[in-house]
Order: sequence, then structure tokens, then C-alpha cells
Amino acid sequence: MRKNEHEAPATPPEDELRPEYDETLLKKGVRGKYAERYKAGTNLVLLAPDVAAAFPTEEAVNEALRSLMKAKAANSEAA
Repeated sequence: MRKNEHEAPATPPEDELRPEYDETLLKKGVRGKYAERYKAGTNLVLLAPDVAAAFPTEEAVNEALRSLMKAKAANSEAA
């Protein structure tokens, strides 16, 4: 019988934190801290890599989209 390729390994991985993570900062976490915000709804989008490269910050993305919205509104009024 063939082993299931998706089967978990026989020995579990070591339960060690990678050195780049500061354990003292992780212990200060609060469970469900952002749960209410999540329930309220979010509007996240994933940008294609080429689009994301054109905008260094979220403010830059918002500014460009607002500019596009204004141009579209001006076009609609002119028609």
C-alpha cells in the first residue's frame, strides 16, 4: 500500500521559535484584539506585483484611485 503523500511526518517538528522572532514581544499578544474590526468588515485587495511596485505606500494607492474617481466623475458630467 502506498503512503499518502499528504500525510503528516512521523516525527513532529521541533517546537522551537526561530531566532529572528523575539519571544518577549510575542508573549504580550492579546487574543482577539482585532476581532471586532474584522467582524465590522474589511475591504482588502491583493494587488498584482507590477501594480504594487508602482505604489510605495497605501496613501499613494488611495491618491491614485481618488484621482481616477474624480476623472471618471468629470467625464460622466461632461457627457
